[in-house]
Amino acid sequence: MSQKINISITKTSKSRLADTDFDNLPFGKTFSDHMFMADYSDGEWKNFQILPYGEIGILPAISALHYGQAFFEGIKAYKHVDGKVSIFRPDKNGERFNRSAERLCMPELPLEIFLESLSTLVNLDRDWVPAKENHSLYIRPFMFATDPFLGVTPSASYKYMVITGPVGPYFSKNLKVKIETNYSRACDGGFGFAKAAGNYGGSMLPNLKASQEGFDQLIWTDSREHAYIEELGAANVMFLMDGTLITPSTRDTILKGVTRDTVLTLAKKWNVPVEERRISVEEVLKGIKEGRISDAFGVGTAATIAHIAEIGHNGELYTLPDPAKREFSNKLLNTLNDLRYGRSSDGFGWNYLVNR
Repeated sequence: MSQKINISITKTSKSRLADTDFDNLPFGKTFSDHMFMADYSDGEWKNFQILPYGEIGILPAISALHYGQAFFEGIKAYKHVDGKVSIFRPDKNGERFNRSAERLCMPELPLEIFLESLSTLVNLDRDWVPAKENHSLYIRPFMFATDPFLGVTPSASYKYMVITGPVGPYFSKNLKVKIETNYSRACDGGFGFAKAAGNYGGSMLPNLKASQEGFDQLIWTDSREHAYIEELGAANVMFLMDGTLITPSTRDTILKGVTRDTVLTLAKKWNVPVEERRISVEEVLKGIKEGRISDAFGVGTAATIAHIAEIGHNGELYTLPDPAKREFSNKLLNTLNDLRYGRSSDGFGWNYLVNR
């Protein structure tokens, strides 16, 4: 049980719930009634409060806007078949939140505060959690520097916030992806493993160019040679080759995904051989050509299990087996959904129930 913190709650005077079309939920564009906010100064976290979702006052000189001290997490809450609401593996996100904070020279947030902020906010807005299949309440915790100082030095003050919103599927179709051979998402010694805002800012131009070529996502490769697979733009990536589940091993340049860990845990339970290692572009393309790769998919909180149907590389398109007929990734998706929606027993303790 997480430690209780004193959270001041100011409820909205008028909920937007009745005006929200839950049959039309484009990802990340609809927000719930309330938000959580806390401040860090003088070496401690303080001013824990929940307020109506809305604008916040910031000064134009805050260092987050100029020097990039900002990062976030992505988590989901689900409505179970019995009406209960749970957050899926928030403790793992809390651990990664603090790894990002450490790398960006920002203060760590005690895990009990992290969990309490999520559960209190989700409980208040629990009617915003969709009951529909493949729908959930997306939770976005984030931190940014607030010192109004134009100097390249760590801020002394920070703001931690959480906003939420109901979402449908992140990807509505099977993916056509391109292996990136020019731009880089991250480099050795950098902060690719952190969910830093800057990682995503730098990815937008190459993603736009790939989109203009007809691709849905990029597969990022190493920055030295562009010879090794790293991750998708919105997820970690996995391949089933010769019956073995293979995924790039995590390092400075690769995000240590919570869904990645979940999938690897399930695969090991099912006695599916697992390899976490460097995977060359050549190995993947050869595996597709020879019919040795039977499954390829992205794994992430937003993406969940995202089937990869085609991979483009240097002007050539490689087609993978029909996603509808894939046994492994479809079993994964069904198993995950049954767990997260409370239709099966949670033997792993992954569902963090939000008590009324």
